[in-house]
Amino acid sequence: MTASIEQKSFRIARADFEPAYLAAYRSGELQRRAEQARQQLAACCACPRRCGVNRLADQTGACKIGRYAHVASYFPHFGEEDCLRGWHGSGTIFFAWCNLRCVFCQNFDISQTPSGVEVTPEELAAIMLALQSAGCHNINLVTPEHVVPQIIEALVIAVEDGLRLPLVYNTSAYDSLESLRLLDGLVDIYMPDFKLWDAALSRRYLKAEDYPAAARAAIQEMHRQVGPLKLDEDGLARRGVLVRHLVMPGLIEETRAIMQFLSREVSPDTYINVMAQYYPAGRVSESRYPEINRRLTPAEYREALRAAQAAGLWRFDQRRWQLDYIGSHAL
Repeated sequence: MTASIEQKSFRIARADFEPAYLAAYRSGELQRRAEQARQQLAACCACPRRCGVNRLADQTGACKIGRYAHVASYFPHFGEEDCLRGWHGSGTIFFAWCNLRCVFCQNFDISQTPSGVEVTPEELAAIMLALQSAGCHNINLVTPEHVVPQIIEALVIAVEDGLRLPLVYNTSAYDSLESLRLLDGLVDIYMPDFKLWDAALSRRYLKAEDYPAAARAAIQEMHRQVGPLKLDEDGLARRGVLVRHLVMPGLIEETRAIMQFLSREVSPDTYINVMAQYYPAGRVSESRYPEINRRLTPAEYREALRAAQAAGLWRFDQRRWQLDYIGSHAL
């Protein structure tokens, strides 16, 4: 690495931190956003699919979700990045269904098959507060792209009942700019997963040819809102962007292009988790996808890290198991 977090001073004092949504609530902006978001459900543009259905009337489009969000599970998550999980866990809420159709999805059972329990805004707020009561360090909203209006509605209620944790928006990056603008000043930590760079590959593996363009625009907007990731004195994430990238077998050029984009068009100070955890899941075992029907090799992962460093990125989430994966080989 060319520098350290301490040298670059990406710090925010714990005593100086307040979740962004509290100021929005005090000004009345959060309440206005909730009403604006609710109205947008009448002709839904919550994600780049722009289905235009009336979700207020419980109509459904690509995401299969109507008026209310569906929650598959929620719990203190100890498998997230160290700066999120801390010592009490990240308060993770897994939303059911998704606006993508990734053939390799490791949560295929909840993202592409019927699952979860429908929750009202009051019930979703209660889940947030239960995670806070459990001692979690943040509220981690997983696969939220298609339920942004429902999240903002619930946030108003949760704040009124005492929610005070940082809000983490844990997304595929297939987000609409309309939704992200609704979240401006509400979300503390954006955690997009930039999956693929090439439109043809995105059409094949994600079933969304426009994914790369949407992800680029979304991540730039996220960075505009909150900037590079800042940690407190305990090493906990407080505000900023944390990008994940799942390295795919045989697709190192995708990784290289994404790393160059992040460094040149977002910031070389982008905090990134280069992930080695790919394995054949979802529909990959079907005969249509033999080229990705294998695990990543240590050599491929080492090359991905080299690509990130060559692009000028230097703030890496160093997961112990990922370091073990590449063994004793030098980068």
